[in-house]
Amino acid sequence: MDQGMTEEQEEARLGALRDLNLLDTPESEGFDRITRMASRLFDAPISAVSLTDRHRQWFKSHVGTAGREIPRERAPCAEVARAASTLVVPDLLRDARFADSVLARSGIRFYAGAPLVTRDGHALGAMCVLDKDPRVASDDQVAALQDFAAMVMAQVELEHDFGRIDPLSGLPNRNQLADDLQDLARAHPGAARVNILIDLADARQIGEMCSVLGPSCIDDLVKASSRTVKDALGAAAGLYHTGAAAYLLVLDEAQGGPWRDTMERMAESLRHPVACNGVPIAVDAVFGVSPFRLGEAEPRDAVRSAVSAAGDARAAGLDHAVYSPASDEANRRRFHLLADMREALAGPGQLRLAYQPRVDVRTGAALGAEALLRWRHPSFGDVSPAEFMPLVEQTALARPVTAWVVDTALDQIAAWRRAGIGLRVSVNVSANNLREPDFAHRLARALERRALPAEAIELEFTESALIGDGGRVLEQLGQLRSMGVEIAIDDFGTGYSTFSYLRTMPADTVKLDQSFLRPLDTDAKARQLVSSMIAMAHGLGFRVVAEGVETEAAREFLVECGCEEAQGYLFCRPVDPEALERWLAAQARPG
Repeated sequence: MDQGMTEEQEEARLGALRDLNLLDTPESEGFDRITRMASRLFDAPISAVSLTDRHRQWFKSHVGTAGREIPRERAPCAEVARAASTLVVPDLLRDARFADSVLARSGIRFYAGAPLVTRDGHALGAMCVLDKDPRVASDDQVAALQDFAAMVMAQVELEHDFGRIDPLSGLPNRNQLADDLQDLARAHPGAARVNILIDLADARQIGEMCSVLGPSCIDDLVKASSRTVKDALGAAAGLYHTGAAAYLLVLDEAQGGPWRDTMERMAESLRHPVACNGVPIAVDAVFGVSPFRLGEAEPRDAVRSAVSAAGDARAAGLDHAVYSPASDEANRRRFHLLADMREALAGPGQLRLAYQPRVDVRTGAALGAEALLRWRHPSFGDVSPAEFMPLVEQTALARPVTAWVVDTALDQIAAWRRAGIGLRVSVNVSANNLREPDFAHRLARALERRALPAEAIELEFTESALIGDGGRVLEQLGQLRSMGVEIAIDDFGTGYSTFSYLRTMPADTVKLDQSFLRPLDTDAKARQLVSSMIAMAHGLGFRVVAEGVETEAAREFLVECGCEEAQGYLFCRPVDPEALERWLAAQARPG
């Protein structure tokens, strides 16, 4: 510690320096520009933004130096930080304080440094210029050097205050990460690095914590966990706050050691509960590891790779996973599907409805048809709804996608009715749709605009729609049923709920999932199960539709069980409206 500064003052100064996250960070063009100007103004070969750490002077920016640090002992910049005042030394060899310093021994004779002072008065180091020849500095040069020091601190505070530093964790954010990765790529193109994403909790856990403990618990989690991770890493730099409860470490293994050792050190520190609103919370941390080379990928791609790996780890129940290109390609595809859905909704040609008839299981006569969404993506080709609908249903796209399906189906129903075809059409809706307070009202208006009765459409929803907010869903279904809209429970028997909810469900029909129908021809237990499910549904007053009927033997068994309706390849595949009309005409012809 420097003479004249108390231990408490020095620790406060070092704390301010570390909180600004300047040490051991990449060289930055924003600082380098100032350093070059100082060197030109003084016509000096050496200039630096020098930060006074505990045992070293570390250069955030430098011109004319071979390395990025020197020992702090007898360093003139340390004196500038101690006194928080400008220092000019015409000849280091003639000044007893610095004659035996590393700089003097290396041939440096002239030094001038202006302090880098924070708003709170902590001197972090110096904006300095050096020369190998003794010289003097004019008053104008000293004033300019002080201006350069002020410009450096303005740059520091700009990055810290405006979109660069997270106020809770005190860590640089994704904006700063992107700039730092670009700076690193310029300084060390092709150098190997490892990104380690620390994901403390998934979205479901965060939601549950907020519901139980209040939103401020996330603030507590960030404050406590960021301090824990910082302590585990020690003086290591390269840590960023990249998500609500996620941090990313950019690791140079040549300096920070093997990534596994670093990860295990962080994992050990995070095993202890974190206090949120005074309640100890066990952190379920997973790590995503992504090796990469500087400059070979965009910063956002390098980060996304680590995020992808962390997602793989959480999905597999592992504590960590290393980036998999195949998995990331799947994540990219999912992202593109979601991003491109809005364009598909806005323009013609990509989305269409196919219709699969529902028939009387005894006679084969068409009683209705199910509208099935199809998407021909301009890059991916035909995309199965089994792939894109689960993604859509978890986002705000659920409303416009369902609106498009309903409007398109109603237009087709109206066209068929004008042509004398009176089929009821069933449409799938998601849990998110049923939670929309105006869903029933919007459907009523859509029917009214086309002069269609409510019974022209049937809405299908899965059992999972009842999970989490069953009260609101039941209220919505009750409104729809009172309008005269038919309600069907889709994929019956595959959801998370038990059959007990059927007692109060405002529905007319249950649809047996095709997974129960496929083994009917060969599996006696499957036949017993289907027979029992049909009997139970009938006992509760529901009609039964069997999905995925593909064989005559399965149809005959369903007839024996009293099942009313069926759909499947045995009767007709999903087809476009014109093909369905031809199928209906063929069914109507005698023989």
